[in-house]
Amino acid sequence: MKYFADHDQELYVENVPLSRIAEQFGTPCFVYSRAALTTAFHDYDEAFGAYPHLICYAAKANSNIAVLDILARLGSGFDIVSGGELKRVLAAGGDPKKVVFSGVGKTGAELREALSANIMCFNVESESEMRRLASIAGDMRRVAPISIRVNPDVDARTHPYISTGLRRNKFGVGFEDALRLYQQASTMPGLRVNGIDCHIGSQLTDLAPMQDAARKVVALADQLADEGIVVEHIDFGGGLGIRYTDETPPARAQFISMLLSVMGKRGHRIMIEPGRSLVGNAGVLLTRVQYLKHGQEKNFVIIDAAMNDLMRPALYDAHHEIRPVQRNSAAQATVYDVVGPVCETGDFLGKDRLLATSEGDLLAVMSAGAYAMSMSSNYNTRPRAAEVLVDGSTVHLVRARERVEDLYAGETRLP
Repeated sequence: MKYFADHDQELYVENVPLSRIAEQFGTPCFVYSRAALTTAFHDYDEAFGAYPHLICYAAKANSNIAVLDILARLGSGFDIVSGGELKRVLAAGGDPKKVVFSGVGKTGAELREALSANIMCFNVESESEMRRLASIAGDMRRVAPISIRVNPDVDARTHPYISTGLRRNKFGVGFEDALRLYQQASTMPGLRVNGIDCHIGSQLTDLAPMQDAARKVVALADQLADEGIVVEHIDFGGGLGIRYTDETPPARAQFISMLLSVMGKRGHRIMIEPGRSLVGNAGVLLTRVQYLKHGQEKNFVIIDAAMNDLMRPALYDAHHEIRPVQRNSAAQATVYDVVGPVCETGDFLGKDRLLATSEGDLLAVMSAGAYAMSMSSNYNTRPRAAEVLVDGSTVHLVRARERVEDLYAGETRLP
């Protein structure tokens, strides 16, 4: 995370000390680096060279309007999974002609909204959805461009909650059913077959399962061509992992090189849907120590951030590095569990961490740019954190901290 680095014994984001951001905007607070976002996108884009491609950022990873705006300006498309994400992308200046709509439970209203917006493609995930979309498109006198999300039954070797490519997972259609469904789709007047879609999971650190899935999907494209169904693009999904602690995920260029090798000379446009690998290491969660609590079996650092701000540790037992923002030479290094104030034993952001810290110190929970704010909640009537984006030496507040009054503004007392 070179855009978050120590200078003069203090942690900076680009050219700005994190302590200054805490002083100005309070804590907890998410802090993002524009340079980190931009570099990650360029790494993917440049790895394709002249090969026709489209990078569709998975908006679910971090859907802040400023983040979407930066990526749209870079030429990114977007992978969405709800009507709400579609509205966010459009509000951020995203091009609907670069939007693909994934997800197993698209409602009729969402399908209509996306058709009206003239999105690029629907990634259809079931036969029922395909029929509903064809009917709605017919009623609207439109033709819906589709890919069918194919489940290749490949083990992604990741956490079971974020594995999506096995037969037992809810996503996509069975590989053995794909040809039949494509044949059906090609005869339905409300649909136009555009491509094939595949996504096997998230936080992938091994190219082998991604390569196995890519080969199966490319073989399906060849089979469809033999049947007279020629697709324009193949969408290999996303899921490339990042380094949280000691993981060694493939470089973005290695991933793209593998896809180009599998494609050979076929010439289909390649699409990918990266999320975490674009934004994960572009953000941190800034938090302040409230109390140190020493017990007979455990010592605790109690901070003002909690599981409602960063759900991943409680949900996946995920590990995030936790670093002091400023070196505290007076504090003795002690092994702590880093916990929040939420009334759940599962409210922890780190366990068994060696930290030299005191009450009032600032900590940075690293690699918090993805699946952090986007998964946050108001549990315990806790306002969601502010979001700040740093561009060199310039600091932008890109989401104001919620107020408690905002949380119950839509509620009413009984008469």
